[in-house]
Amino acid sequence: MSSTLRSDLTDNELITLLKEGDKPAYTEIYNRYKSLLQSHGYRKLGDPEEVKDILQELFANLWTKREEIPATTNLSGYLYTAMRNKVFNVLSHKQIEHRYVQSLQKFIDDGSYITDIIREKEFELLIQKEINALPEKMKEVFLLSRKEHLSHKDISEKLSISEQTVSKQITNALKILRVKLGALHFLIYFIKF
Repeated sequence: MSSTLRSDLTDNELITLLKEGDKPAYTEIYNRYKSLLQSHGYRKLGDPEEVKDILQELFANLWTKREEIPATTNLSGYLYTAMRNKVFNVLSHKQIEHRYVQSLQKFIDDGSYITDIIREKEFELLIQKEINALPEKMKEVFLLSRKEHLSHKDISEKLSISEQTVSKQITNALKILRVKLGALHFLIYFIKF
């Protein structure tokens, strides 16, 4: 037999030669089955680069494990099964990867939400602490204005003080809180009220 012409051989003859390390037999197997396997892989995966990688691995394994292939093997069935298994491995890996990414995203989303809630509660405690540190009358006027949403007139009537005093107390309370809390935190919190 010629060492280069292998296209006229049967699959069983090619397997026998392949097991003996015959490179032209290996090339013939590659040429004979590459397109069919590639087509099958593409239908399942839809990504030509992934299919190319799988084929390269499949044929590399065929060469390195050639001595383990039984001589009675149905070559087309053997290659098709190997391709199918590799495609399933890729699909399975993608599913696991997708579930992992979803799980990670959910954790990040949940964690971010929890972190935001914790920060907001900490900030509210800080604001409450600074409000409690205001002088007593100023604190009372401020709370009636911001928490109970009373007008300056209603506060002045309730506490028997002038509207001007109410206005001055609120202005002073806001100045103190702005300094203690910083302008940004102050604005973020008091925009709500």
